[in-house]
Amino acid sequence: MSSPQWQKSSYSGATNECVEVRNADGLVEVRESDEGETILRTNPTAFAALLHGLKSGEFDHHA
Repeated sequence: MSSPQWQKSSYSGATNECVEVRNADGLVEVRESDEGETILRTNPTAFAALLHGLKSGEFDHHA
């Protein structure tokens, strides 16, 4: 069985320095393309919550 393919972020444009994501055995895996050996693994529910928090500005720094 082959490994699932990494999907490149649409925000990365032509650069090779980007965030990549894939579904592997029911888990979401996330990595930086330039540091591919470091992979964050989580479940889809936690990943969806992270994306929601990022989009809503939950992690923005406020002065």
